[in-house]
This record gives sequence, structure tokens and C-alpha cells, in this order.
Amino acid sequence: MTIANKLEAYLERHAIDYELIPHAHTESSMVTAAAAHVPGDRLAKAVIVKDGDDYLMVVVPSDYHVHLGALHQKLGRDVGLATEPELVSLCPDCDEGAVPPVGGAYGLKSMVDRSLLEQPEVFFEAGDHEHLVKMTGPSFQALHADSETVEVARHI
Repeated sequence: MTIANKLEAYLERHAIDYELIPHAHTESSMVTAAAAHVPGDRLAKAVIVKDGDDYLMVVVPSDYHVHLGALHQKLGRDVGLATEPELVSLCPDCDEGAVPPVGGAYGLKSMVDRSLLEQPEVFFEAGDHEHLVKMTGPSFQALHADSETVEVARHI
């Protein structure tokens, strides 16, 4: 696989320009950033949380962790991290651990960290562990036009 089918269709449907960048196989976003020579603050990752019976995607830089306490405070309710089986069910066209940070492609409400919206270019996993999507900052902003902008993450 090079790009997840749902992601590719979503990007095409929304006329978002992007480039696919191959990289050595990696298993974590921080290692991916290093392998692809991409600054960690420009590599977006998806963190999916369970919110009651629903799911929410929180998009943060690869060198950040979602601060669940801050997210709880923002939402006014408790949420927990989705399990791997839940992620496989939500994003069946993606390799485990390589969910693209584009909630709309998977029918998920999204929140995006403000710092990502300020980057001149953004990269993210294409749905496998060997390809990144690269797009301009304005394209990433357009991709997340319906996402809530938040500050619920902290630097690792």
C-alpha cells in the first residue's frame, strides 16, 4: 500500500494537493520523523480517543503527547484512548499504528493542535509505515477547516 484508499478519495474529493514521500519502514512517529528527515513539529499524528460511544481524533505534532487531563477539561467529560482493535475497526484500510490524521476521511470529528496550523508544510503517515503525505501549510489548514483548533498537547 502507498496511501490508504479512504484518505486518497477524501483528498481528491476536497481537491487537496499533496505529494507522497517514501521512507524506511518505521513503527513510531518520532522514528518516522528522523528517518524521513522531517522536523517533529511538522509531522502530524492522529490520536484517537473514545468519547462515550463515539470517537474523536486529536491531531498533534509527532513530538507531542495528548494531555488527557487538558482534553477532559476542554470537553467537560472524560475520554480514554481507543484500543488497537477499535482503531483497526475505524480505519480498516490502514496498517496498525499508521492512521492518517484526517478524521473526515474516516467519519471522525477532529481537533487539531494550533501549532500544526502555523507550519509552512506538514507531513503525515499515508496509512502505512513507509509513506508520508506532504502538503503545504495552507492545504493542511484547508483539510482541517471543520476541525476545532485546540491546545491539549504537550511537548515530549
